[in-house]
Amino acid sequence: MSQTNVQFSVASHVMAALGVLGGEPVRSSALAESVNADPSFVRRVISKLAKAGLVVTTRGKNGACTLARPPAQITLLDIYRASAAPEAFAVHSYTVAENCQVSRNIKFCMEKVLREAQEGFEQRLARQTLADVVATIQAAG
Repeated sequence: MSQTNVQFSVASHVMAALGVLGGEPVRSSALAESVNADPSFVRRVISKLAKAGLVVTTRGKNGACTLARPPAQITLLDIYRASAAPEAFAVHSYTVAENCQVSRNIKFCMEKVLREAQEGFEQRLARQTLADVVATIQAAG
């Protein structure tokens, strides 16, 4: 059975927390507490965000992170790509049953459909900024 990948949602959570706090440096332990996830996993996510230039980190006893640019200049697509999450849609990797017409042809047929769905997903993420997410969170109280 497939396991759900949460890298993008955790990266979005971290970025939203940093955005809500408006530039205040935040320790990874506080972000892990907010996500309610293992601190080492959250640190790995933060590392990916830093490599992508979305956050700035400082190391050491007083280490923390902040957004590298204003939330309005960060799209959800930026976060999605930085999180290195797998594509949202994929064709299964089971071997083909040569005696079955569907099995022989389904992957070819579905590749275009899933590629277009992924492109639509990414286009939607590109239109949504971190500022939009922060505003929604703040409006919800």
